Amino acid sequence: AAGPRLNAAGRMDDMSLGIECLIATDAARALELATRLDRLNRERREIEADMQESALALVGDVRPEGNYTLAVHHPDWHAGVVGLLASRLKDRFHRPVFAFASDRDGRLRGSGRSIAGLHLRDALDLMAKRNASLLERFGGHSGAAGATIAAHALDEFRAAFEAVARERLTPADLDLTIETDGELGADEIGVDLAQMLKRCVWGQGFPEPRFVGRFAVESQRVVGEKHVKAVLSCGGRRFGAIRFGNAASLAATIDAVYRLEIDDFRGESTVQLVLEHTR
Repeated sequence: AAGPRLNAAGRMDDMSLGIECLIATDAARALELATRLDRLNRERREIEADMQESALALVGDVRPEGNYTLAVHHPDWHAGVVGLLASRLKDRFHRPVFAFASDRDGRLRGSGRSIAGLHLRDALDLMAKRNASLLERFGGHSGAAGATIAAHALDEFRAAFEAVARERLTPADLDLTIETDGELGADEIGVDLAQMLKRCVWGQGFPEPRFVGRFAVESQRVVGEKHVKAVLSCGGRRFGAIRFGNAASLAATIDAVYRLEIDDFRGESTVQLVLEHTR
């Protein structure tokens, strides 16, 4: 997909690289630029993986059920990908999260992601009204926002962020609720449905459909050291499946929440189940 590679240029280097690739009229030049974009995207994924691992190590001793929020920082994190890290941590703990990186001037530049019930930009606005010197700058919307603070202000930010979240959220808000579009029959899972869904536009407030089902796990293997590729069966049919970011073995039978993707391999398109939650 071109989108993540174009996005990586802005995060890791210079967005003009992606623009130049899009408007290039010479095929050789376009290929050269596309190769550089692909390399940047691979670098972005490696940095993100390293950042996530170090962040999870930092919060490993935190009891998520005792905290409404998380605010984490590491001097080695890259400012261009802290938003991705905040999103991963938010999904893992189902808490509003801010992840900070150090900028060249020594300030902390953070990116935040929130859960339903806490409007992140409004939370920052309230924090700024209560302590005018805490936030040097901030902005965003309900689900995502950014903030810049002084290097010494992280603990103060944590306390203020936690206080606002406890005012706006209830303990029930911290319980993860997984919404799906129901169960598909085995004969409904196929390339035609996956292609139809991919032609639609999904986004904030209108998420891509997710389905739930029970499957037997016929085979599985670890790929890329941290993903599981499997063959599942249901209703007499077999389906390829993949679970990203978790190399733990799947049970013999699983209940799964999944998305439908198209797997193009050697000119043949098949449907693939992207497993987002399993039990």
